[in-house]
Amino acid sequence: MTRLKVALIVGSARAASLNRLLALAMTKLAKPDVEFDWVTIRDLPIFDQEVLDAGTPPQVERLKSQIKRADALLFVTPEHNRSISAMLKNAIDWASRPRDSSVWTGKPGAIAGASYGRIGTAAAQQHLRAILGCLDIAVMGQPEAFIHLYPDLITPEGEVTNEETRRFLQLYMDQFDLWVSRFVSTKSAAA
Repeated sequence: MTRLKVALIVGSARAASLNRLLALAMTKLAKPDVEFDWVTIRDLPIFDQEVLDAGTPPQVERLKSQIKRADALLFVTPEHNRSISAMLKNAIDWASRPRDSSVWTGKPGAIAGASYGRIGTAAAQQHLRAILGCLDIAVMGQPEAFIHLYPDLITPEGEVTNEETRRFLQLYMDQFDLWVSRFVSTKSAAA
């Protein structure tokens, strides 16, 4: 039986993106009782209050439903011009509206990201951390995962080929599990 349901949100549209590959590797290192729900954000319309006022688009309803069902959130973000992708920001905006029905509120989460650059996605993650804090998402502080991804570090099947990187990602996923358990057990006790 699944103990934990995690909404996995990759901020890149490309099917073969570095961050989708990192996300796959991370799912393989999670405990077996964790179920990942890969959240599609590439088909969302651009956020527009007038569109929302006319009725929530079905893609947005699907997004909000996936986030609402999740016990926790895992964001895997690329870095676009030292920030998050417009696509990821768009998804965050849609799921936070209307203000009184944000599906983000009170959820625990974590952020990771990969790039070919040596600082990984450090700048994007700092921006994302600020946005998520504003939405009352409890973001895990440590460890931080700024992954310098180089060719063949992760296979297309999600296997990490470098032992040091694999150990770090294993530690990250173990810490994520501990972080989320603080909130999930509290939520269960309150129910």
